[in-house]
Amino acid sequence: MGDAQVGRPTLPVVGQRAAGPRVSDGSNIFLTTKLDHLIDQARKNSLWPFPFGTACCAIEFMSTIMSHYDMSRFGAEVVRFSPRQSDVLIVAGTVTDKMAPVMVRIYEQMAEPKYVISMGACACTGGFYRAYHVVQGIDEFIPVDVYVPGCPPTPEALLQGLVRLQEMIAKGETHYQRMAAAARTAAQGAAS
Repeated sequence: MGDAQVGRPTLPVVGQRAAGPRVSDGSNIFLTTKLDHLIDQARKNSLWPFPFGTACCAIEFMSTIMSHYDMSRFGAEVVRFSPRQSDVLIVAGTVTDKMAPVMVRIYEQMAEPKYVISMGACACTGGFYRAYHVVQGIDEFIPVDVYVPGCPPTPEALLQGLVRLQEMIAKGETHYQRMAAAARTAAQGAAS
């Protein structure tokens, strides 16, 4: 065992000399984190979008996926066309009153946690369609986390909206996270 004293563990050799024993600084601090924070960090970098494209904004979404803009750099490369396999609903384009129930059904079929990006003026506010048959903003039917303005919005704007959603997930500011926090607080209040 060489220079090791009885009862002291032998430390690995680095180079030609033995590393010294760990000296305690008297602190009981450990590097820890909340499990929710760790899971949110993983979620923000692995978003699986579901495109609900109905008009010209959907073409801009398609260009965002292509190699020139490459949405996969931001962890959202796995575009799914099944709501059960996705967690980000990107509503791109005009939503009419007949399409709104379909959009709501798709949103309800998505697994928790789920996030929504409203892309384009028509999805955000109805755009220039001030008519009885066009939804004047999808937030009348489903909660929206990020609004991407423009007619049509550029791919850069959608990427900025995606980065904003990732920041919101990391900080716990999304609609889902606020509702979950409110439910936990209510449960703790009822238990007290």
